[in-house]
Amino acid sequence: MRAKRIGVVGAGYVGLTTAACFAHLGHRVICADADTAKIEALNAGEITLHEPGLRELVEENRERLEFVTDNARALSDVDFAFVCVPTPTGPDGAADLSAVDQVLSEAPPTTRVVLKSTVPVGTAAKHPGVVSNPEFLREGHAVEDFLRPQRIVVGAQDERQAHEVAALYAPTKAPTVLTDNTSAELVKYASNCFLALKLSYVNTLAELCEHVDADIDGVTEGMRLDDRIGASCLQPGPGWGGSCLPKDTLALLATARAAGVDFATLEAAVSTNRHQPHRVADRIREELRTLDGARIGLLGLTFKAGTNDLRDSPALVVARLLVQEGAELTAFDPCVHEDRPNIRIAHRAADVAAGADMLVVLTEWPEFAELDWPELAERMADPRLYDTRNVVPGDKVREAGFRLIRTGR
Repeated sequence: MRAKRIGVVGAGYVGLTTAACFAHLGHRVICADADTAKIEALNAGEITLHEPGLRELVEENRERLEFVTDNARALSDVDFAFVCVPTPTGPDGAADLSAVDQVLSEAPPTTRVVLKSTVPVGTAAKHPGVVSNPEFLREGHAVEDFLRPQRIVVGAQDERQAHEVAALYAPTKAPTVLTDNTSAELVKYASNCFLALKLSYVNTLAELCEHVDADIDGVTEGMRLDDRIGASCLQPGPGWGGSCLPKDTLALLATARAAGVDFATLEAAVSTNRHQPHRVADRIREELRTLDGARIGLLGLTFKAGTNDLRDSPALVVARLLVQEGAELTAFDPCVHEDRPNIRIAHRAADVAAGADMLVVLTEWPEFAELDWPELAERMADPRLYDTRNVVPGDKVREAGFRLIRTGR
């Protein structure tokens, strides 16, 4: 396949990854974003997103990459224009399509527009000729997921256009699903919301384990071996968050309500997730007897490991609940370097233990499994650790003198 000229509008996680990976596959790419500071940083070689492999990919393919602030440059004189702008949750829970609508209004009629932004079901049908190509990029694994995808989904009214877009991904040798626009849009929401269901399910199982004296790790190990269930999204924690699951669950619920469909299972998953940070705060209060004046060290603030994304992070919800009851917080996160409201950021994990009444693991960073636990214990008068992610080595932590509390134990 000959190299194509590809435009990408949006330079966030999805847009920048899409631009860099298409350039890596040999295409010439022009990436536009309205954020002048972001584009200036990219042109200076600065990548602020913590995404493994992305910085290297941009550097290696600079001769095929151009970063601009003018959308028209990415929408004109290109073979394909990919729309990768945000669709945040609006006041009514539905996705805010203002950025998408703006880009589509700017696209010349002759431009082959490919909608990669996550949009409500039925959006593409309102824009004849637009091809739907939802993204399935996990933060922290975005480059890997683009270059070695589990599947490519393309929806279009014109089958020929669908094949042409799918051909761009041919080097990945991934299974391809060609369908209509509406079905392609629904695949994205259906997939993310199913993951949310699994996560809420396992978190409730963990709570049940704590009441009946079972071990959630043993339970999920037995579940994972069933091919019908699968191994992913069975790790308990303080709730799910990030830029996708919270807004996608609300958007699909809004779609269901508009269609007159009672999506009770998804509503329950959202309700269950809202309960999780409160459950964590309750257990900390139970252990310390009071949160007023308690000094608590938090290990992890990002919504998951492998990213510097704090959007809708359950760790921050837990922190807010603790502060509301008078707790004093210090936190360490490998990718968070500036103080947050009511949270002092430490530069070393050991520093959060100094004078702390309890340490709480809120993000599953693998580095936390390798901490010097005797050093942390020495810095605390009464070493106590609550591992909400079940990532620390229990034997080593206990040998260091900690009282260890784990989720689902």
